[in-house]
Amino acid sequence: MEVLMPPPQIYVERTLALIKPDIVDKEEEIEDIILKSGFTIVQRRKLRFSPEQCSNFYVEQYGKMFFPNLTAYMSSGPLVAMILARHNAISYWLDLMGPFNSFKAKETHPDSLRAIYGTDDLRNALHGSKNFAAAEREIRFMFPEVIIEPIPIGGAAKDYLNMYVNPTLLAGLSELCKHKPADPFIWLADWLLKNNPNKPRFCHQQDTVEESNENKTH
Repeated sequence: MEVLMPPPQIYVERTLALIKPDIVDKEEEIEDIILKSGFTIVQRRKLRFSPEQCSNFYVEQYGKMFFPNLTAYMSSGPLVAMILARHNAISYWLDLMGPFNSFKAKETHPDSLRAIYGTDDLRNALHGSKNFAAAEREIRFMFPEVIIEPIPIGGAAKDYLNMYVNPTLLAGLSELCKHKPADPFIWLADWLLKNNPNKPRFCHQQDTVEESNENKTH
């Protein structure tokens, strides 16, 4: 019996997490919870916001009644910034934190981090990016050296192009010139599908099990 083995398609999402100034002394136990919840801490740094930096980071909240208190709170001491990664990292981190208001978190989500470490509607212990756009902006703000998207062609990506993509295209175009089909676009598309160097390979079920067991040992 032959089994089709498709390559794994796993998208790893990233989000920004902040441990706020009043609970920085709890960073080790919070990071332990984060790791046990399936996240990878890609990068971390401890820093202190100036009021101006705080205003720039929370620019979307500018003009709201609580904004002066927020900037004063977030610039009152050091904080820990982390890039967290896992599948659906943004939504998982938001769920793990719980409701924004710590009072509500204690009532409705007593096991959430904000219920455990937060003290009121402002001092809610932690921050997380609310969506993909916010995550990208906030990660760049805290870690300006980090490459998010687009990833420039270089290193492994360049090697992949040189080893697989370019030779395959060259071979396909050479065959196209030899055959001179009536519809060259359809012909080339079909040829590329048949000659894709990364197409799923067929293997015997026994081989699949053995490879799976072997992979577990690495």
